[in-house]
Amino acid sequence: MKKEIKKCIFAGTFDPPTLGHEALIEECLKIFDEVVVAILVNPAKKPYFTLEQREKMLALAFGKNPRVRVIVSEGTVAEILQKEGTPFYVRGIRNSIDLDYENANFYASKKLYPDLTAVYLPCPQHLLHVSSSMVRNSLRFHTPIDEYVSKSVKSFIDKITKEGEN
Repeated sequence: MKKEIKKCIFAGTFDPPTLGHEALIEECLKIFDEVVVAILVNPAKKPYFTLEQREKMLALAFGKNPRVRVIVSEGTVAEILQKEGTPFYVRGIRNSIDLDYENANFYASKKLYPDLTAVYLPCPQHLLHVSSSMVRNSLRFHTPIDEYVSKSVKSFIDKITKEGEN
């Protein structure tokens, strides 16, 4: 009897990917055989990092793990779930504000894809303060980002920041 591969979708802008994102993906790997990390393209948002830079940062964090696959999508989460053939949509929760936000999105997505199963995973306590917006603000004000991103992501950001100054 062939084992069914369980895969999940973890979607976001990842602008940039943080230690919180990485911790959530590691938790997903304990539950699922494959984690599809979907970088969502929202035409209404102007990201700090380019799409290619965000892909590269995620590759630096997980490129060597064959169970993690990074994709780019301009579609809805419902479309991604259908295309990937999985109902499992993973979201990280830091606090009650995240939960309210994710629940609202869940009900909207569930209308588009009734098979959707939301999986909410709590953020590790030591990373509750971490967010991509915190990293972007730190970069704007030239303050350290070490406690928000991995060493490989920080090195990449340092490199492109220096290149941008030239």
